[in-house]
Amino acid sequence: MTSKYYVFALLWRTLFLFGALFCLTYGIANGQLYVIISGSILSTIAFYTITKYVIRRFSVIDDFFEAVKYRDFSRWYSEEKAPRQLKDLHTGFNLVNKTIKSINSERQAQFLYLQKILEMVDVGIIAYNVESGEVLWTNESFLETLDFPAFKNISFVSSRKPEVYDALFETYHPTTTSITIEMHQEVMQLMITDTVFQVEERSFKLIVLQNIEATLNKNESDAWKKLLSVMTHEIMNSIAPISSLAETLQSHIKETLDTPEVSLEIDDIMSGITSIKKRSEGLMKFAKTYRTLNKITHVNKTQIKASELFKSIEDLMQPTLLQQDVTLNFEVSDAALFFNIDTYLIEQVLINLILNAIEATHGFENATVVVSAIKNTKGNAQIIVRDNGSGIPQEIEDSIFIPFFSTKKTGSGIGLSLCKQIMTLHQGKIQLRNIESGGAEARLIFALDT
Repeated sequence: MTSKYYVFALLWRTLFLFGALFCLTYGIANGQLYVIISGSILSTIAFYTITKYVIRRFSVIDDFFEAVKYRDFSRWYSEEKAPRQLKDLHTGFNLVNKTIKSINSERQAQFLYLQKILEMVDVGIIAYNVESGEVLWTNESFLETLDFPAFKNISFVSSRKPEVYDALFETYHPTTTSITIEMHQEVMQLMITDTVFQVEERSFKLIVLQNIEATLNKNESDAWKKLLSVMTHEIMNSIAPISSLAETLQSHIKETLDTPEVSLEIDDIMSGITSIKKRSEGLMKFAKTYRTLNKITHVNKTQIKASELFKSIEDLMQPTLLQQDVTLNFEVSDAALFFNIDTYLIEQVLINLILNAIEATHGFENATVVVSAIKNTKGNAQIIVRDNGSGIPQEIEDSIFIPFFSTKKTGSGIGLSLCKQIMTLHQGKIQLRNIESGGAEARLIFALDT
């Protein structure tokens, strides 16, 4: 911020000082008293002038730096009434202050926007200094979830609820975790995750938590409604004809007892009882099938080669294949490929998928079902069951994994639901899709450790 005027003014003051010193030196050299006195006075004046001129400028600079030190950017330096040599300096300082104030205003506005957004979300958020425990920021949702008043240090939680303090602040949750805490003699289920970040030399911890009890209750309620709806429909389908047939048989027996001349048809009675028995057995089968959904809760994994798994499946399916006009082929991309699975459960899944594939090819020429084992580019082991049958109707693609949903007259709607549950227990997934060339494929994708 050195202006031309300042350089010029400093230059002529310097020349004036050199001239006065030259005059003083000349007087001393020639022993002229008046010249010595004049030179001394002029040198003093020149030195005072140049010192005052420089100090005045540096005083303004020191004042500006002092303001910067205390982050005071509200000062305004006069530009019109300032001495000429300071106008450019004042203009530069005012520009710096104006720019920094503008940046601070933008940052403050962004902070307020962010703060308002975080206040509106239904997720509890808190950030605090790891060393001192001083709360940097927290939103109302966090305080409402834990029913805490506003606090400035997490030590408040430690003194009020030590168990909550341990669960939230002492335990590290690098991934989203479900925790259970007790507040006011009520158990709350929360989803929590946290992370530690650095700001200069200070460490801060950010904790995000959400009360999922209401969501779980709603999901559970919706699941129960769907389940009860399906079960009611299935049970009523079985009970209605049983009730109607029993009422008819009761009417026949009563008519025979009231009118002796009317003979009782034993064959009709036996036929009716047989029908009731079959319907009752069907209802019992349905109940047992429903119970199957909750039967499998864990897996016992063992390593097995893909070729050995397929040989076992092929032996099990031979009697069925003899009754079907379909070709079943097994393919293994790598003889050393193995799976780390619960063999019994995966065999159950494969048999289910193969039977579905065989049924889908019914009536098709050259009906073929191919079961192959591969590894994809990510390294996941996969088993693919592919057929050239009728494929999956578009209208039921979104419903095939829903429990009790079935398009078969004799189906329970449990098979694919059970397959999905077994794959979930293996940390894998099952995918079904139609093939462009015709038919469909079911793909079992296992976790990387498989």
